[in-house]
Amino acid sequence: MSDDSATPNRKDGPDRGPLAVVGCFTTAERKARGTGIRVFHRDGAPWRAAHRLDGIVNPSFLRADPERGVVYAAHGDDDVVSAYTVDPATGAIAPLGRARSAGRNGVAVALHPSKRFLFVADYADGSVSTLPVASDGSPADATHCLALPGPAGPHRVEQTSSHPHDTVMDPAGRFLLVPDKGLDRVFVLRPEDSTGELTVVSQALLRPGSGPRHIAFHPVLPRAYVVTEIDSMVVSLAWDAAAGVLSPLHVVPALPDSFFGHSTAAEIVVDPSGRFLYLSHRGADLVARFSLDDSGDRPVLGGWVPSNGAEPRFMALSPDGTRLFVANEQSDSIVEFAIDAVTGELSATHTVATPSPSAVAFL
Repeated sequence: MSDDSATPNRKDGPDRGPLAVVGCFTTAERKARGTGIRVFHRDGAPWRAAHRLDGIVNPSFLRADPERGVVYAAHGDDDVVSAYTVDPATGAIAPLGRARSAGRNGVAVALHPSKRFLFVADYADGSVSTLPVASDGSPADATHCLALPGPAGPHRVEQTSSHPHDTVMDPAGRFLLVPDKGLDRVFVLRPEDSTGELTVVSQALLRPGSGPRHIAFHPVLPRAYVVTEIDSMVVSLAWDAAAGVLSPLHVVPALPDSFFGHSTAAEIVVDPSGRFLYLSHRGADLVARFSLDDSGDRPVLGGWVPSNGAEPRFMALSPDGTRLFVANEQSDSIVEFAIDAVTGELSATHTVATPSPSAVAFL
């Protein structure tokens, strides 16, 4: 198990391995034990602690720009977006800048392909903000804010208003897709080239009360997949890249039919081969595995494995697609699973200890 006792600005000698940057929840409201952002060398197994930056409040979601060596963070329960430089050799992390979003509780950050704009999902205020980005990667305060329109879903607690929960650029980099948990729909937005100002192009309506949370694209086919938080389903959608339109195809249950407790789905990833899809459940504390055929239309459930921890909020594939990392927020661990190249089955291999992990980004 990895030691997480690294101190700021510690040197790790000549090792030059790829890096993992981990955001950790920090506040009592989040039932958290984290202190900020931690950086690990991932050139071996398990990961080795490199550096950490304490005093950063609730870095809830991270987005990496490997070319610049910059990581962006949205901050839970706040209206701040921050940026950090990470030294590729030592993993030393340093603040680059902070900026204000136009809404509260940022839960996802997307970087425009031009790298001139950041897009932030403001969960609490039902909006998506555009923040300019300077040539060095530092963000400026939001210049535009788009309020997402539509009637709230039927859930009396989770759907009182719009709650965008993800921001993902489509594979061609022309559209921004935003699942809205509160409105039971996925918005397709178009950024204006010179300003980054967003406009609504289309909306995909999902089942009332489903609570769409995150979205992932197929690596080759014009298909996308949405995990619905409230009813724990996976939805496949056809993607019209020319028109910017999502069309729902199938919805598939993702919890075991023998499970009767409370659970909410969290993260969804598609492996680089396009043959497997994975989804995490908080409460059941499971990772579901689906297979995808040549059409990519209907995910087929293949089974579940325990996440080996509590509340698997976030998952990320290794850059080569051979491993899945599952961040168990309430058991202070990131569990590495090896992926069988033939069946897609998961086998736990290593555990990294880090408090209240909320997100992982690779550099």
